Amino acid sequence: MIPSKVEETLPELAPFVHAVQGRRRDDGTWCEAWTVRDVLIHQTGNAEELARVLRAFHAGAPVETRGFDRETPFRRMSDSELWATFLNRCEQLTEVAAAAEQDLAPDTEVMWTGRSVTVPFFAEHMREELILHRWDLTGDDRTAVQALNEPWMTEHSVVSVGRPLLEKGRSGLELGPDGRVEGRLRTPGMDDVVVSADAGGGSIRLAAPEGPATIESDAAVRVLLLWGRRPADPNRWHSSAGPETLRRVRALLGGY
Repeated sequence: MIPSKVEETLPELAPFVHAVQGRRRDDGTWCEAWTVRDVLIHQTGNAEELARVLRAFHAGAPVETRGFDRETPFRRMSDSELWATFLNRCEQLTEVAAAAEQDLAPDTEVMWTGRSVTVPFFAEHMREELILHRWDLTGDDRTAVQALNEPWMTEHSVVSVGRPLLEKGRSGLELGPDGRVEGRLRTPGMDDVVVSADAGGGSIRLAAPEGPATIESDAAVRVLLLWGRRPADPNRWHSSAGPETLRRVRALLGGY
């Protein structure tokens, strides 16, 4: 039973919970290196760290964001202990977010993984994590596609997460001093997502549609591509960019 206040703040928690409960913990997922248990460990770490950073800032004693080694203690837990801890950390995040939003202006800047975000980011980012990693469990079912199609998912991925999504792919491309890759991801009726990278770094932004698109798709597929995922049905995206450009842009979209 999810408390009503938690469900109001994290409406995507219940669908994620149901997806986990319908699977064995050692089942594989669409995230190729992770089982269902690994996804749950990652989500527990996400909820704990989001709450820890926001709580510390709210208390006037900011802390730096820890790396993914924060997940190590959860790997030693039994399945039942891990499950209880995950739900507890989601509840704690809800309480911390509510207190911060009551006391701080929405545009108050807080440091998260080396970049500045605002107070509403913390609950919203957990919502995105619940949507994305539920897809890792279920693939393209109706609930996943509807959630991924929400415009705020694209905006959060581009504006609030942004460049870290490109770093894995950019480093893998081994761009030389003059090397550059750029692509436009288009969803009809929405701004394009423009991604680029060179030896100096990567950039990602929303821009009005202009010229040919590198990849055109529905909004759900575009979010999956930004996070280094692939829809089960490749007919949901289209491209006339040619194989070399398409290969480089898709390589850039390596996600985490």
